[in-house]
Amino acid sequence: MAEQKNQQPQLPVGDILKIRREKLAALQAAGADPFEQTRFDWDATSQQIKDRFDELEGKPVRIAGRLMSKRGMGKVSFCDLQDRDGRIQLYARRDEMDEEEYDRFKKFDIGDIVGVDGEVFRTQRGEMSVRVKRVVLLSKSLQPLPEKFHGLQDRELRYRQRYVDLIVNPEVKRTFELRSKFIKHMRGYLDDRGYMEVETPVLNIISGGASARPFVTHHNTLDIDMYLRIATELPLKRLIVGGMDRVYEIGRIFRNEGMDPKHNPEFTTVELYQAYTDFHGMMDVAEGIIASAARELLGTYEIEWLGQKLDLTPGWRRMTMIEAVREYVGIDFDAIADDGQAVAAAKEKGVELAPTAERTWGNALYACFDQKVEERLIQPTFITMYPVEVSPLTKRSPKDKRLTERFELFINCSEMGNAYSELNDPIDQRERFVKQMEARGRGDDEAEMLDEDFLNALEYGMPPTGGMGIGIDRVVMMLTNSDTIREVILFPTMKPQEKEES
Repeated sequence: MAEQKNQQPQLPVGDILKIRREKLAALQAAGADPFEQTRFDWDATSQQIKDRFDELEGKPVRIAGRLMSKRGMGKVSFCDLQDRDGRIQLYARRDEMDEEEYDRFKKFDIGDIVGVDGEVFRTQRGEMSVRVKRVVLLSKSLQPLPEKFHGLQDRELRYRQRYVDLIVNPEVKRTFELRSKFIKHMRGYLDDRGYMEVETPVLNIISGGASARPFVTHHNTLDIDMYLRIATELPLKRLIVGGMDRVYEIGRIFRNEGMDPKHNPEFTTVELYQAYTDFHGMMDVAEGIIASAARELLGTYEIEWLGQKLDLTPGWRRMTMIEAVREYVGIDFDAIADDGQAVAAAKEKGVELAPTAERTWGNALYACFDQKVEERLIQPTFITMYPVEVSPLTKRSPKDKRLTERFELFINCSEMGNAYSELNDPIDQRERFVKQMEARGRGDDEAEMLDEDFLNALEYGMPPTGGMGIGIDRVVMMLTNSDTIREVILFPTMKPQEKEES
């Protein structure tokens, strides 16, 4: 008999669903309901069998997983079983099994989950396999998997049905395995340097620590509106005041804003703070985490992302925003002192300030960078010394009070991290909070209220501190060469599907 290809029956989906439910009903009527199975004690995985084949050949094993293909040749059946580590071939013969059990096995469907007692061996073609002695159906798949050669390719459907995506697209699971390894690596890197991991509230009475629109919810018992956090900054800096000199938090951030290939309304960051250092110390940490992760997880500093070849070898470029604008735009802001001249110089280069932005030297400098420079930063680059206007929580530069000791890390035109020499002057901090609210025109918004408790904490004294946030999703995008943030978030935010009218 010719080999039966791994293809779904050429039947309408409705017929397939009906047939599978009929099979389930028959099993239940025969007292073999698979959903009554509660456990299966396996002792090997597909990869363990392959890695230890010489040791295990001819010995019994117990494995469990999902049937991904069936190829039948009369009294002999071949199947591919997929477990957490990968796939391995099953080889079943009618004369080596209980005949009734073999006949039941032949009726199993692609997608069914089974437990197998068998023996490790190599087929005549040399493929490492498991010779089936006994098989038990652990869960019946009532939905057909996507056809093998086309798979699940529709991106939106993949994100909506990530469970199917993980079953049929092995590279997707590898992406999330690498994500997990990166977070573990980052934790180890920080723990080894004396940082302590902490947890701070997700629900806040005041939304603060960043410039973003929050999600609003309501606390029934207190009868107050609360806000999902848009940053972890202010609680973590309170801990620095309290004497926890090195702290970090890995957690979800929520911003009620747009969605695009680099943004999702909920995303994951690591925010860390270290007393008695500054933004230069944070640059060393950022470079250390990302470069060492590439080396450890990928085995190389040289990677490709979005069509660009990147070199993450330590020793990343560091330049001030003024230097970057001078190099890429041709304006020397060091030689400009007047606000009007700065705005005019930017306009000559085709740079217009946002309608709501004050016509200042600092805003003109930032607009030139934002519109003309950022898109040209391919290799890892730290851009430092941001204008005060766009850095309300940052310590001013002792050399130029118009600038702050802040950096952003750019790799392939994408912002990967943001750091500061933290502002610890409570009087300056209060003035900047007020000015920031007035500039937004949202001072009467409860979410924009001054965080008096944070200002009170600063008045007790916060040591010189370096602080930084790194977007975990974007780093994982880079390490996995993904072109959208949805590829690296297991369940990205999706617009609800419209219900079909009956």
